[in-house]
Amino acid sequence: MTHTWTRLLRPLGIAALGAAMAIAAMATPVQAKTGPSGDPQQVVGGEQATKGEFPWVVRLSMGCGGTLITSRVVLTAAHCVGRTGPTRSITATIGVTDLQDSSAVKIRSTYVYRAPGFTDVEAGKDWALIKLATAATVPTLPVASGTAFDNGTFTIMGWGSTREGGGQSRYLLKAQVPFVNDTICGAQYRNAGYGFVNSDMICAGYMQGGVDTCQGDSGGPMVRRDTTGAWRQIGIVSWGEGCARPNFAGVYSQVSTFASAINSATNSLP
Repeated sequence: MTHTWTRLLRPLGIAALGAAMAIAAMATPVQAKTGPSGDPQQVVGGEQATKGEFPWVVRLSMGCGGTLITSRVVLTAAHCVGRTGPTRSITATIGVTDLQDSSAVKIRSTYVYRAPGFTDVEAGKDWALIKLATAATVPTLPVASGTAFDNGTFTIMGWGSTREGGGQSRYLLKAQVPFVNDTICGAQYRNAGYGFVNSDMICAGYMQGGVDTCQGDSGGPMVRRDTTGAWRQIGIVSWGEGCARPNFAGVYSQVSTFASAINSATNSLP
């Protein structure tokens, strides 16, 4: 039986397999309903992000990624967190690309908000918010409010596995992946026995495989620049069939679908 891999630590990351272009390293992977699904030199064709390049990306202590959408709110994947409510059990590491950098800022959580109706990554609604105890003093990342930029070439990043089933990366790695339309991506997953919700999901990757997010990348961002050159968050690392396998693009929560709900929930967090 095939396994759906979420990209949470227990389960996602950016996988770099294959010859010419491959990267891996996002939030840890998390497997879907079938069960819980380095170092830059270990990534074939990978590229280490420079410090300050993506100041709003954070590493979460449960093995996921996330993005600061306000100075005190992190956007991540629903499968990375528990139910909605107060919690101080999560720590966000902020401001570094090297997780062993002594200048890292670490801030604890105070509250988690998980998308209402979330049950499983294959059923969609895979987004959540984490409120931090204090404000982070780094730039924040706007979420895409419409579908104008839900196409083209995206940038993915994370500290996840550099290969399917491999260890997590010490360094933040990045890669570029092209948009794959829902007709193609959805058909491939449905034909393999998976669920796929067109309105909730957006796919990106190479059909020949080789570049993808992987275990430990869950909750991290998929971004692209808008017409002004500013970064916008287009997707949230969610799930996929393994990591960087041919014929299976990575599946991301489509931020534009949930932008209104995300903004509303952000403004009403206790």
